[in-house]
Amino acid sequence: MSHCHSSTQNNLDFMNESQKTIILAGNPNVGKSVFFNAFTGLYVDVSNFPGTTVDISYGKYKNYTVIDTPGVYGVSSFNDEERVARDVILEGDIIINVVDAVHLERDLFLTQQLIDMGKPIIIALNMMDDVKRNGLNIDINQLSNLLGVPIIPTIAPKKIGFDPLIDSLDQARIGHPLKDLKEPIEQLSSTLKNPAEALLILEEDQHVRERNQAENQPGYREQIYQWRRKRVNEIVDKVVSEISQGASFKTKLSRWMLNPITGFPILFVVLGFMYYFLGVFFAQTIVDFTEGVVMGQYYQNFILQLLSPAFQEGSFWYKLFIGEFGLLTMVPIYILGLLLPLVIGFYLLLSLLEDSGYLPRIATLVDKGLMKLGLNGRAIIPIILGFGCVTMATITTRILGSKRERFIATMLLGLAIPCSAQLGVITGMMGSLGIGYFFIYFITIFFVFGIVGALLNRFLPGKSTDLLIDIPPLRLPKIKNVFSKMYTKSVMFLKEATPLFIIGAIGITLLEHFHILTWIQNAAAPLTETLLKLPKESATSFIMGIIRRDFGAAGLFDLANQGLLNPAQTLVSLVVITLFVPCIAAILVIFKERSWKESIAIWVGSFVISFAVGGLLAQILI
Repeated sequence: MSHCHSSTQNNLDFMNESQKTIILAGNPNVGKSVFFNAFTGLYVDVSNFPGTTVDISYGKYKNYTVIDTPGVYGVSSFNDEERVARDVILEGDIIINVVDAVHLERDLFLTQQLIDMGKPIIIALNMMDDVKRNGLNIDINQLSNLLGVPIIPTIAPKKIGFDPLIDSLDQARIGHPLKDLKEPIEQLSSTLKNPAEALLILEEDQHVRERNQAENQPGYREQIYQWRRKRVNEIVDKVVSEISQGASFKTKLSRWMLNPITGFPILFVVLGFMYYFLGVFFAQTIVDFTEGVVMGQYYQNFILQLLSPAFQEGSFWYKLFIGEFGLLTMVPIYILGLLLPLVIGFYLLLSLLEDSGYLPRIATLVDKGLMKLGLNGRAIIPIILGFGCVTMATITTRILGSKRERFIATMLLGLAIPCSAQLGVITGMMGSLGIGYFFIYFITIFFVFGIVGALLNRFLPGKSTDLLIDIPPLRLPKIKNVFSKMYTKSVMFLKEATPLFIIGAIGITLLEHFHILTWIQNAAAPLTETLLKLPKESATSFIMGIIRRDFGAAGLFDLANQGLLNPAQTLVSLVVITLFVPCIAAILVIFKERSWKESIAIWVGSFVISFAVGGLLAQILI
């Protein structure tokens, strides 16, 4: 009688029996469970793996014990799933590696690692029916020869290829390991009970090192990764070719998006739409209404009429609650009128890009260029969105994979990306200066962006993450999913940002009430006159730029209209106001997203770089 139950045993007795074991291994969502059910039928046990919360399924097939491992991208110890897969694979006799035929460049990375471990392997090349639909052709014989293991084409849902796979179990063999690993693995293997662990010791797996007392063994994790990635890329280039016959339009469009010749024009169109959608429609049209009309007029007039009688105008409490930077004026106006519409617009657009499958294609297309700045392809999103609103773009740095990348991206956003409001004023002022000054402005900002990014990449400790990203099929976004993500993340932002803006409002009120802002303006005047060769009134514009970037640019616009700035001074002032410290809204979000030390470094760095670059330009041009 068949049975299926959950065992409470907390040991690995099912792997210590006299029968040989067949281990099913592969990336997530490649169809391993279908193969497992084909081998075992309903005769399945489920056991909690010792020391983890991961359940593992095992059953019988003839004289074999068949074990289904969690889906993983590599055999290591980064999480419970990988630790379970690692320990089960290490004890296995035959590995059936289930591989998604459409994503060989991703799945073969695990395959090559299994081969490097010296385990007898058979590859079930699954989802072969999707290969033609995706306009691909795979030379299976050449792939088998290059890897050195048998390969059986399969279509799991239709049970196609199952019989040949079962019949070939006795043909499982050890494949071709990486040549650079052969000697160090052989040297280690002679001293280990389980020779397969030699590779994991070289890959610096701490758990395997400790249990083999090999903590002092030199490690080559980064090198091995690079060798394996290079080997997999070479194999894929040799065995996979694109065909037009049978390829769907979505497949062809996907290729166009990834090919630099067609991909960048498509990207520029999409980015243009993104800029218009967020930088113009949301950041200007909608925000002008929500901040300027709903909150700036109706709400502010209401709250002033309601509370003005309760406070003496000009007093500290008046300023704290209903003044220019008040808790009941600036905070709700900025949060609800300015930031909330931008956050909603961003998460709406990001959800559309994610659900459609275009976001990973953008990241792949621009990855090589951004790697020189210590970023990967994902960083293109916050960079572009920064031209709409740096505050919003800073929030989106969450999509980057490491603390190092998030710091670099935030620094570059706060330093060299003018928001749409500021950009509008700058463009208007540049129009009267001529093409020569515009060219100098553009080149200056571009070079500062590139040089600062390259220097941060060079001197910041650690390394940025590589772009390891699955390219899903293109599809129409599901409206329910899009709005669900947008709503959840927007509410989360409100909960996180509101307390910080309250603290910021109190801080600015204290500075303004005790005339510290005025003191800063007066103290900065000699610096602007001496270093930047600008009139002393420009100091006020820079201070106003901290409150709102467009306020600062507008102040310079007024100085130019009054004839206080000549063309060269106008250029210098615009370069400085662009590179100058972010506005108060962006500063508060930076302090929320980054640590205090990082946030202060970004703020001070922007201040120093803006005046240094502006001063250099002033000495040359004025």
